[in-house]
Amino acid sequence: MLSFIGLSSYDYKVEIKTGDRIGAGTDANVWIKLYDDIGRSTPAMRLEQVFKNTFEQCSTDHFEISASKTKNLKKDGPVARIEFWRDNCGPSSDWYVDIIYVTNKVTKSKFVFPVYRWVKANYHYKLKHLNTSLPQYEDEDLKEHRKMFLDDKRKSYRLDQKFPKEFPNGPVQVNTLPDDEKFSFNDKFSMGSLTVQLKVSSKIISFTRTEWKSLADILTVYVPPHFPKPERSSLWMDDAYFGFQRLASVNHSVIKLVTAIPNKFPVTEEHLKPFLGGLSIKEAIQQKRLFICDLEILDGLPVKQNMTLCAPIALFFGDISGQLRPVAIQLFQKPGSNNPIFTPSCPSLTWTLVKMWYNNADSAHQQALTHLGFTHLLMESFSLATQRNLSHSHPVYKILAPHFLNIIAINSLAVSELVSDGGWVDQTMNYGNKGMYALVVKGFKDWRLDVEGTLPEDLKRRGLDDPNILPCYYYRDDGILLYNAISKYVLYYLNLYYTTPNDVVDDHELQNWAQELVKERNFEAGGMGIKGIPGNGSLSTVDQIHQIVTSTIFTCSVAHAATNFPQYDEYGFPPNYPASLFGKPPSDPRAILTEQDILKCLPDKEQTLTIMTMTKLLSNKGTKSLGDFEVQYIVDPKAQAVVDRYPLELGGLRGAQN
Repeated sequence: MLSFIGLSSYDYKVEIKTGDRIGAGTDANVWIKLYDDIGRSTPAMRLEQVFKNTFEQCSTDHFEISASKTKNLKKDGPVARIEFWRDNCGPSSDWYVDIIYVTNKVTKSKFVFPVYRWVKANYHYKLKHLNTSLPQYEDEDLKEHRKMFLDDKRKSYRLDQKFPKEFPNGPVQVNTLPDDEKFSFNDKFSMGSLTVQLKVSSKIISFTRTEWKSLADILTVYVPPHFPKPERSSLWMDDAYFGFQRLASVNHSVIKLVTAIPNKFPVTEEHLKPFLGGLSIKEAIQQKRLFICDLEILDGLPVKQNMTLCAPIALFFGDISGQLRPVAIQLFQKPGSNNPIFTPSCPSLTWTLVKMWYNNADSAHQQALTHLGFTHLLMESFSLATQRNLSHSHPVYKILAPHFLNIIAINSLAVSELVSDGGWVDQTMNYGNKGMYALVVKGFKDWRLDVEGTLPEDLKRRGLDDPNILPCYYYRDDGILLYNAISKYVLYYLNLYYTTPNDVVDDHELQNWAQELVKERNFEAGGMGIKGIPGNGSLSTVDQIHQIVTSTIFTCSVAHAATNFPQYDEYGFPPNYPASLFGKPPSDPRAILTEQDILKCLPDKEQTLTIMTMTKLLSNKGTKSLGDFEVQYIVDPKAQAVVDRYPLELGGLRGAQN
């Protein structure tokens, strides 16, 4: 038995880490009580230090606890709980706490109490060591505390639609940005200030709308480090690079294997004979070497006045070198004499301009769906359901929360600044903000978590799940490795807490979470209207939880990174991936176009700078890499072991690819 003879006058130490958020520090008075595992406690102890300003933003404060205050505790046992609170004194009493540690200085045992929330005045917070449990296994006297916490969260995370009312059935977003979701830094995401900084560094600032003199003229404007020459600017006319853009760039999940040529795309043997390596169309299909990108979803969208948005269909052939090359493009859906099929046999600059109009349409799809719609806005629905239904103590909350960092705040900023009337989309894209709103709503209508939202199923849907088909499909090959690593991590983690089917069925927080994802959109009663949730929102197996969590993490991390971070390299040189094109697209495959014809279609210098600036901002990496979490909610040692293995496995993937 431990002897406590000769103890110092201080036998416990309390460490409190105040969060790195605007206004996180407090001038209020703070008290704490410590509890052992048989319910005995210290008296309420005010935490203060002489001659020190405690609880400042992003600081850690240490408090030695006198043995006279802890005499009732079982000294050789754990600190099983803490209770802490603050008053409303001082000029700034708000307080955001990250985590509290209590150390028994005799046994050297350290007890961890994750908080990660704003602390309300005069509310007593009661936390267990590690603070991790399914709700049905929560201590009886804490169940009501846990329920009250979620009731408060639902009041803070009220649902709404921020799209204009003329576009109903848009994504569910938060009504008012809760304090817990506000950026933790003042200007990091201030688009206005960063835009000014970037523009000041540019050579092409102009207060008049000036046109380009030549294509070479565009290449003179880049000023490192803020505006380096985009890596892909030299490849924009290359057919192999145009194929590569479908496979490993910002819009990587449109391409499908061709099993039959659609009637609306009447390509013939005569069209394709020079480009299929001696194969007929039938033979190319049989050998699984023909692929199609059909942007039918763009058909009929609103566009800005005097602008055109194509809804093209493009056919690609996988050649013997493994490269994907375009062999035919039709710029609109309905075939006819005024909507011909273009091929690489067309005059060189005519074919180039056709590819530019295809990419202009592709950029509309990428910005509205692949990027904003299917990563940002859809994942906000998952974040909201998580915040409204899963306690901070819930294991599923803890594994998901790091991946929702800043997503609600960024989305609020995006909708208010980028997609608003007169915002970036209105200024720079052919369909303007009305077209983007309409396209997001259109895309949400058919999106399913268990198909488009689950990489292996999405690849199967598009006929590309076999790695021997289209061997240069790098998004698939890299993505599936990462998906499997995430899947393994999530399954190991979930199996720690869900050991029987009843653990799943009896978890009422989990069931409410899944049901709110599924229920029809309802801002008052709750409902995100997400299709394809396993069990239709009634979960009974770990595998069902596993699919939702894996797909959510993959979408928030890998899928978002793949469509977001290459944007400057694609959009930064306008002919390569034009957000805007003016005039009318080509309508005659035999027309001989010139460089001046291409220049007339391009955005002018001022608009180009606007496009460059925003895509450079969006391409900047503002978060850590997958597996390296800004906030680590998981503190349970058995789960921490799973978390610690995760980045090592991810690192192993990088090593295997080098």
